[in-house]
Amino acid sequence: MSERSILPLRLEDVVYGADGQAIIEGVTLEIASGPSTMIVGANGAGKSVLMRLMHGLLTPTSGTLAWSESDPASVRRRQAMVFQRPIMLRRSALANVVYALALAGVAPHEREAQALQALDEVGLRSVANRPARVLSGGEQQRLALARAWALHPEVLFLDEPTASLDPHATREIETVIKAFDAAGTKIVMATHNLGQARRLGDDVIYLQSGRVLERNSVELFFSQPATPEAAAFIKGELPWFGS
Repeated sequence: MSERSILPLRLEDVVYGADGQAIIEGVTLEIASGPSTMIVGANGAGKSVLMRLMHGLLTPTSGTLAWSESDPASVRRRQAMVFQRPIMLRRSALANVVYALALAGVAPHEREAQALQALDEVGLRSVANRPARVLSGGEQQRLALARAWALHPEVLFLDEPTASLDPHATREIETVIKAFDAAGTKIVMATHNLGQARRLGDDVIYLQSGRVLERNSVELFFSQPATPEAAAFIKGELPWFGS
């Protein structure tokens, strides 16, 4: 019998503060299976913190965050997160993926084959034996995605995965993200790049100063923003705006 979905993920009046300052303020939303969800907002809006809360790296100061699946081990195993600057282990590209599979409890005799398949999926089979830390920034990000791909996550959180990459590397990463989506993985991605949100997203959450001000389909968010704040952000009229 297949495992039941860990989605939806429900956040109810979630608050997160640090050093006496509220970073996320009263966020209530539901992340369901299906279309890709983009979390957009200016730098400092709280996107990265919200992603870390959903992934489980941070604990809310108050409010509740609950997955449909009640078993914490199952939730951890069936979601993954890729960061803007991924950490590369001091070993080969292949060994980086094998290590992720080992942590996930995959049988030793299955790890290398699964790791090589994941490298194939992201176009890195040719550099499997190269040290991960000498790869280009785009290759390292694809390697981080390969580590996630090997685990076949139900949910993949992506925190500004192309923010420091050139246009060519960005296109390569976006191609891999689309492959995850096509394979049935739920994509939840933070970005301040509106062009990217249009290309990759179906559903948009607009975050400003730690609050969700708007949630809508990509089409309606860009054509008929429901709030003046979102309209200003789309036009590039807010501080720290990135395109």
